[in-house]
Amino acid sequence: MAQAAIELIGINKSFGAVRANRDINLEIGRGTIHGIVGENGAGKSTLMSILYGFYQADSGEIRVGGQPASIKTPNDAIALGIGMVHQHFMLVDNFTVLENVILGAESDALLKKSIAKARSELERLEREYGLEVDPDAVIEELPVGLQQRVEILKALYRGAEILILDEPTGVLTPAEADHLFRILGQLKDQGKTVVLITHKLREIMAITDTVSVMRQGTMVATRETRKTTVEELAELMVGRRVLLRVEKGEAEAGAVKLAVKNLTVRDTRGVTMVDDISFDIRAGEIVGIAGVAGNGQSELLEAISGIRRAVSGSVMLDGKPIDLTGAADPGELRDRGLAHVPEDRHHVGLVLAFEENENSILGYHDDPRYLKGPFLNIDAIRNDARDKIAKYDIRPADCRLKTANFSGGNQQKIVLAREMEQDPGVLIVGQPTRGVDVGAIEFIHKRLIAMRDQGKAVLVVSVELDEIRSLSDRILVMFAGRIVGERGPEATEGELGLLMAGIEHQEAAE
Repeated sequence: MAQAAIELIGINKSFGAVRANRDINLEIGRGTIHGIVGENGAGKSTLMSILYGFYQADSGEIRVGGQPASIKTPNDAIALGIGMVHQHFMLVDNFTVLENVILGAESDALLKKSIAKARSELERLEREYGLEVDPDAVIEELPVGLQQRVEILKALYRGAEILILDEPTGVLTPAEADHLFRILGQLKDQGKTVVLITHKLREIMAITDTVSVMRQGTMVATRETRKTTVEELAELMVGRRVLLRVEKGEAEAGAVKLAVKNLTVRDTRGVTMVDDISFDIRAGEIVGIAGVAGNGQSELLEAISGIRRAVSGSVMLDGKPIDLTGAADPGELRDRGLAHVPEDRHHVGLVLAFEENENSILGYHDDPRYLKGPFLNIDAIRNDARDKIAKYDIRPADCRLKTANFSGGNQQKIVLAREMEQDPGVLIVGQPTRGVDVGAIEFIHKRLIAMRDQGKAVLVVSVELDEIRSLSDRILVMFAGRIVGERGPEATEGELGLLMAGIEHQEAAE
């Protein structure tokens, strides 16, 4: 191994009764890309938060460059040359790129010298690492891929020699992820050390030199990436063999459950995001929608689920019309058998300050099962939540725990359990496995296939092409707010990619 940039020795961290890290020993070579993988809740982010100074270990030692280091705050980490790019970006939306980069690192009260210095340094960093971004652009107007570049620029501007990235591709399109990996390769070539926390094993195989595996708060293995396989890493993560492909029989499609005709939807700026779309979903089939993020998929789901009003078009649920241009709301649609797992679980799917059992009935709290006269039946709600926790393997198995304290994958399971256990006729799912580990992905895919086989109609939107191809019986491709093609699950990634770029496969072949 290369000379150690970071050594973690005997690290322990508990949150109440939960042991997040147990006697962790880890060595990260200088000038390498080191991956850390594990199930949601395995303790990966906690360990890196200790290294970055968000948390302090209960016991253990940190060495940076071979020397003992006391890291009590992120400022201590930055002073030692450690930077971190978080899964949820730490940017001020209405500031420019330049203002975000210098925020907290200003060198003069009037900012004139700081801004001039930052502009010059940004130009150098952009040239050196291929991190091109307009320094005067406002953050909220940038796509997420460019926002992530700003986070990397912030860390490099502060002198980071060691860069930690937490689930960096969770919000990126495949093309954006590829560009990020090129940037990480350039950082490594310049002698930087990169620590990559991810659940995507194929990304680990593609970009890292070394990979460490965590399970239930312990470090169970470290491997040279070239000497391991996706199958071995998955088994180390979960503690058993994991099915890395979706097993399903032929669909037995029945009657049309949801019919969408000439649907048009605009966003809050008045821009048409869904442009005259028509399609249907039948009982007993999964229809997948593929497309680069931002091509109208989010607005389509919001309209069908009643969150966003449509401009025009008609929708039929079980042969009966829904007025999506006016009176329909999510509650009415739930009552009529349409369940929705939103793309953004934090802002739409959950109230993070609520306990798990409270979120497990959110939107269904007027169901007679959860009532005692005019009041909520707390015992019934908690018992129901415990049943869902057991059935969906939600960890930790504590229905009184605040939802914010669950990992992203377990938060996703809370939403899925709530919606699937209502036995809906139509299930709409946005990004079903975003930020979810390999074991939970296998579980979620099996549940979706089981719903299909029970005769439910399932609509799945995902930016993961492998997921769309594996789950779907029919694939619709969206580009610029329109459906530009329909394919079967045998369609290649290249064929779908051309459609996603707005190029008809036939045109490309000419």
